[in-house]
Amino acid sequence: MSRAGYSDDIDGWALIRWRGQVASAIRGARGQKFLRDLLAALDAMPVKRLIRDDLENEDGEVCAIGALGKARGIDMAPIDPEEPEVVASIFDIAQQLAREVVYMNDEGYSYVTPEGRYVQMRKWVAGLIEPTSHPQLDTCQGNAEQ
Repeated sequence: MSRAGYSDDIDGWALIRWRGQVASAIRGARGQKFLRDLLAALDAMPVKRLIRDDLENEDGEVCAIGALGKARGIDMAPIDPEEPEVVASIFDIAQQLAREVVYMNDEGYSYVTPEGRYVQMRKWVAGLIEPTSHPQLDTCQGNAEQ
C-alpha cells in the first residue's frame, strides 16, 4: 500500500466510481483553487526538485503538497503523510484529490530524478487547471463578431 492509499485490489465499478470522484474533486472550486495555489508554490520553489514518500524531509526538501504547505507556512512536522484524510483536511481539499496528487508525486513519476519529478508534476498540475471563464467577456466577444 502506498502513501496515497491506492491498491491494485479494486474491481471495475469501484475504480470507475473512484475516478469519477477524483475528476469531480479536480473540477470543483476547492480543487481548482488548490491546483492554482500548488502551481504557484511549485513555481516559487528556489530549488526545483521534489521528494517522494514524505511531505518534508530533514533537509527541508518537499513533495508537491509539501511545497504548498511550505508556501502557506504550515508546520508539516506533526502531519502524518500516511493519513490522506488529515492531509486533505489541512489543505481544504477532497481526500480523493489529496490521494491523487500523492500518487502522482510518489508513484506516477517514481522513475525520474527529483528534478525530473518537479518538471513532470508541474506539467501535470498545470494541465489540470481549467481556464477561468468570464461570462461578460464571452458575451462581448460574441456581439463583436456579429
